[in-house]
Amino acid sequence: MLTLHAADGSPETAVLVDGARIAAVGPYEELAAAHQDARLRRWPGILLPGLLNPYGPELLERTYHPDPREADTYGTAPVTGERAAELFRADPARLGASARRGVQRLLAHGTVAVAGELRTRAAQDAVRRAGLATGHRPDVLPGPPSLSPAPLVLLPRPAPGAPARFAVFDVPDPAALVRRGASTCVATVIDGRLVYRAR
Repeated sequence: MLTLHAADGSPETAVLVDGARIAAVGPYEELAAAHQDARLRRWPGILLPGLLNPYGPELLERTYHPDPREADTYGTAPVTGERAAELFRADPARLGASARRGVQRLLAHGTVAVAGELRTRAAQDAVRRAGLATGHRPDVLPGPPSLSPAPLVLLPRPAPGAPARFAVFDVPDPAALVRRGASTCVATVIDGRLVYRAR
């Protein structure tokens, strides 16, 4: 089934998805007229290729992402440093669930690819199951590990025939995305699947 994704702030970059691939990219009006049977998903903001987060190991293997039921004990923010290491040492089984929650947080920040060598099976499985691509880690990292690193690393523009992998951010333009960060993500698509949608 064809799905047409269009964002109000970037109508010239609508994306027509057929299964796991991009069938066409172009102005919304043209694609909508040519594919009237396509399911339509309209989003606020701008549609972009999605982000590569270069901190895969740091965020998925060295950061503990608490279960919401643990909020009274650990809070809701990611736990880093020695405290995270202590949690994993005390109960290595925590790593799998934490990595899965970490992947969900990455998806909620428009991440469609991660970089850095993942050494644990738990993190590798979490990335594979979500469909995240793996990319080359830049020689110079942009700063401290973050779900919204600065500067943001965008992947190449969506193109026909390429995997349907992109994100939508509720900002008026790329400059606003840089200022406000990736937490403005409202939708993330990987292999044609809507893997994150803001409530």
